[in-house]
Amino acid sequence: MSKHERHPDWMTDLARVINAPGYPRWRTMVAATGGCAHPIHLSGESALVDTGTGEILHLYTTDDEPSGRLLIACGNRRASVCPACSQLYQADTFHLIRTGLSGGKGVPETVSAHPRAFVTLTAPSFGPVHSRRDGRACRPRKHGRVCDHGRAVGCHTHHEPHDERLGQPICPDCYDYPGAVLWQAHAGALWHRFTLAMRQELANQAGMSRRAFGKRVRVSFAKVAEYQRRGLVHFHAIIRLDGPDGPDQPPPGWADHGLLTRAVPSAAGYVALTTPPSDLGQWNLTWGDQLDIRPILLDPSAEGLSERAVAGYIAKYATKGAEASGTVDHRLSCGACGGRGRLHRTITCSHCHGNGLKPGLRLDALPVTDHARRMIRTCWDLGARPEFAPLRLRPWAHMLGFRGHFSSKSRAYSINLADLRTARRLHRASEARTRHNLPALDDATTLVLAHWRFAGIGHSPGEAVMAEHIRQRIQLAHKIKAERENG
Repeated sequence: MSKHERHPDWMTDLARVINAPGYPRWRTMVAATGGCAHPIHLSGESALVDTGTGEILHLYTTDDEPSGRLLIACGNRRASVCPACSQLYQADTFHLIRTGLSGGKGVPETVSAHPRAFVTLTAPSFGPVHSRRDGRACRPRKHGRVCDHGRAVGCHTHHEPHDERLGQPICPDCYDYPGAVLWQAHAGALWHRFTLAMRQELANQAGMSRRAFGKRVRVSFAKVAEYQRRGLVHFHAIIRLDGPDGPDQPPPGWADHGLLTRAVPSAAGYVALTTPPSDLGQWNLTWGDQLDIRPILLDPSAEGLSERAVAGYIAKYATKGAEASGTVDHRLSCGACGGRGRLHRTITCSHCHGNGLKPGLRLDALPVTDHARRMIRTCWDLGARPEFAPLRLRPWAHMLGFRGHFSSKSRAYSINLADLRTARRLHRASEARTRHNLPALDDATTLVLAHWRFAGIGHSPGEAVMAEHIRQRIQLAHKIKAERENG
């Protein structure tokens, strides 16, 4: 590079970061966050006080930091936003699911003998889309047949895995976009109704009332949502039968895998709800015809699934979002004011209204697929209608209308994410006490006084490059450690 050529901004900033006097401490803080891509900056202080004498046993203040700030991890679960924090969330989800299958962390190991099934619930069809069909043509139809819009109704292509057409409608004008968006917005409600229908159907299969069944069998769930390329979610769920006291108690002998797998199709077929009345019409929303039910067995060779495979599968999708379907991973702000106004929740933007600007989505500028763009536009248009206001379609337009939890579980399934995070926090606090030779924290003898202020978020371009390098080194170290532990 000649002396007249300019270095990229990130390279210039990286040189500044590495040569700064506080670089070693900054690197230590970034490593403590796991290489978080968007760390939160805090300023303030924390003191450990002896309640008996008032003596300050330990004092930390960000005034002693080279930057005057403390970095903490953002905690975002999305892999597209923060790979470091999403990997931690994925690991926590794996342990949460695994303990409900194999026991551990307070859940008895005998839970692995309880009847369990891995169930996939799908969305119905709102129009044909391009797809892969195990070596067959996408949609083999008679040549020359066209739809009302003059487009071919079939596709004779054998799509490759990364074909950009996968998930896109064969004819966008034939595709029922309002129905797809409204189904997506009600997916959480459909799941809730499914859990209720499962309990009722299990009772029916057992020949007793739901109340009597509940006194003898407890049904536990854990599920995760996965976006398909067509922009609609699947629900992958674990359903387990316990005794009335939960995982500590086995269910009666008649509550077996057969009862569980027989009840799922009937319960899924029973679930339905109707959209609010509208001059656009009404939609009867149900689950799709594709329903997969597989028992989870201790012996995966017996035509069942292994516990570790199921836990890993669910944990993988817990960190993915709608971006897998060709949309964006953040809420949409006003295209007129460049995001300076509040997020669009109504037709107007407060900043634009006060400054004479015309608010708008600027959909053409979004880096999304054509199908996702029409889904977003449909969310925006339906969100302006009063009958659909409770669905909050505009704030969730980037999610193509889905506003439910990506991963959730029933109370008795296993431990909580909060339990895992608390255990990790206490472990780190114990290491810090050992490092600083401090007494154990006891509410009766010690008191923590802290005052923190938000001071920013994120990295500069050079810091972002170095943080990613740190994250990859940490990930490699964890991988090597896991391989050694597994032999």
